Amino acid sequence: MPATREGGCLCGALRYEVRGEPLAVSVCHCPDCQGQSGSAFGMSMVVPRDAFRWLSGEPRTWSTVARSGASKDCLFCRRCGTRVLNQLGSMPDTVNVKPGTLDDRSWLDPVVQVWTATKQPWISILPHKASFEGNPQKR
Repeated sequence: MPATREGGCLCGALRYEVRGEPLAVSVCHCPDCQGQSGSAFGMSMVVPRDAFRWLSGEPRTWSTVARSGASKDCLFCRRCGTRVLNQLGSMPDTVNVKPGTLDDRSWLDPVVQVWTATKQPWISILPHKASFEGNPQKR
């Protein structure tokens, strides 16, 4: 039986569930993710679109263009502003859940770090993880 994980925004108005294992968990060091997270990097957990389901609440959407050039819809709580997920126009079959919004984050283990060329100088890249100076190219 696949795992089911739940999460939500800081105020609890938005709740969601993700069924199954993520396709990837990544760390992004681009300036946009640094600004969005208010920290040195942002994280994403890529899951199939049909594995994600809203349990309660209705998110608000802000649309922008990612540094990769892809359109990006950012879904967040109308009340507290917590960003819960991103939807990339270049990846219509997946959603990028912000894993810091999961109820249990203890199992997270990022497999890749991207945009390392713009990481903060005090961040060390782990040698056993895949890393890319910019956006990884699709194969």
